[in-house]
Amino acid sequence: MATSEAGLDRGRSAFEEHRWTEAFEHFLDADQRGGLPAPDLERLATVEILTGKSAMGIDTLTRAHEEYLVVGDVASAARCAGWTGIHLMNTGQMARSSGWFARAGRLVAELDEPCAVEGLLMVPAALGMLYGGNPEGARGLFADALAIGERFQDRDLISLSLLGTGQASLMLGDTNTGLGLFDEVMVAVTAGELSPVPSGIIYCAVIGNSHLAFDLRRALEWTAALDRWCGGRPDMVLYSGQCQAHRAELYRLHGAWDDAISAAKNAQGLSAAGDYQALYGGYYQQGEVERLRGEFAAAEECFRQAARSGYEPQPGLALLKLARGDTPAAQTLIRRAADAADLATRRHLLPALVEIELAAGDAAAARRSADELASVAQDSAMPMLQAASCQAGGAVLLAEGEPARAQPVLRRAWTLWRELDVPFEAARCRTLVGLACRASGDDDSAEMDFEAAHAEFLALGAAPASAWAASLQQARAQDKHAGPLTPRELEVLRLVAAGMANRVIAGELYLSEKTVARHISNIFLKLGLQSRVAATRYAYDHGLTG
Repeated sequence: MATSEAGLDRGRSAFEEHRWTEAFEHFLDADQRGGLPAPDLERLATVEILTGKSAMGIDTLTRAHEEYLVVGDVASAARCAGWTGIHLMNTGQMARSSGWFARAGRLVAELDEPCAVEGLLMVPAALGMLYGGNPEGARGLFADALAIGERFQDRDLISLSLLGTGQASLMLGDTNTGLGLFDEVMVAVTAGELSPVPSGIIYCAVIGNSHLAFDLRRALEWTAALDRWCGGRPDMVLYSGQCQAHRAELYRLHGAWDDAISAAKNAQGLSAAGDYQALYGGYYQQGEVERLRGEFAAAEECFRQAARSGYEPQPGLALLKLARGDTPAAQTLIRRAADAADLATRRHLLPALVEIELAAGDAAAARRSADELASVAQDSAMPMLQAASCQAGGAVLLAEGEPARAQPVLRRAWTLWRELDVPFEAARCRTLVGLACRASGDDDSAEMDFEAAHAEFLALGAAPASAWAASLQQARAQDKHAGPLTPRELEVLRLVAAGMANRVIAGELYLSEKTVARHISNIFLKLGLQSRVAATRYAYDHGLTG
């Protein structure tokens, strides 16, 4: 028994110090030697869930629930039942979660005095309203849960209720209130006042909603904080995958696409290991990078995997259809997604909606969406929202035949994207500025804009966008058919079209095979091609084989 007690003490100490694997081993050993009291069973369940052993954790939490009933602690038994329901809900086991919520509710009803569990059970009910199209009802229920949390000074319940109220406010269009509540909640999290599971829930929800609200500064700040939090718990699986997915999104926005792919794949691995909520972000963010690089088949597979989470991979999938030339399908997808979305998600989809409507030739629909985005930006000081709105508005003005009016708006967007360090969107804006200059008769300025944008796209590895910018540049003096290729790249392309392997081309031009491979890679990027066969076809189609 002494050995079991010593193991329990070591397990409790490890738990308090966030050494989850060590805590698991001590608790498990103590359990096998003589069993665990209900509070330690709760701790063991938490550790199992955090380290990716969700099925084991739910079984252990069930044991804790039953042990509390044996000793007559009905309120604690109800709490375990409520959290069991929440964990099952998060893993998609809705029937089982509903059963546990019903059991928890019955136990609460049997109590002579009210308790904090009554408020805890309001949280999943409010979430059901929130994602079921009733954010106003959800906000009211979260307020009721908050009142119960404050009455019993339950910090976890208070913070989860404030988080939900912030999410509901965001969905109702009250962005400033929502973001203010997120900041308030994060004070409790970063101060270490909350339990580990609510802390992780709040971290990931706040970051995701910050992105949804175009608040790149908050997303960056809280992702860095989540990174530190996860780093202090290196054996934690739950929330670590979501952290990697958020990192992937930031890397993608800031042009570090190799790092974005690496973080996305880490998220995918941690999703498979037990962080079920990382599935969508891990695959969606990789899909977005693959789409921008022109790896369309890989992007489509990533979006298909992301859809397994139950969330629709938009706007990425619609933009992929657009990039593949299937504009009607892109238009159908983005319109349906925007029409079905809550207000916050719809606003997030508006930039893509404008782009696709313009590509489909529906300038009136694009104007309506751009004006909707502008009305949101009018009441916001967020630079990312301002940039997206100016870019959309400028593109619509250009389509409406107003290049002179479009230029200052697009230059404003370009400046904002540069200040935010979002290079792909900055280069897209630079290209639109060039189009506005050309439409105004200023060919020299247009050529400079196209050339600068093309160089940025090349540096990023954005093959389709690079080909777009290249197609807008005027023919080079040395060869009117060469497009964006240098004389050396033109020589290499001609030899590729002649069917020569890299080794033979290297010998023909007195270059190393590595240099030839680099030239071919640059040719593919500049022309938006993906194979030697496509390069050969391009050379013949453009009269470059002579």
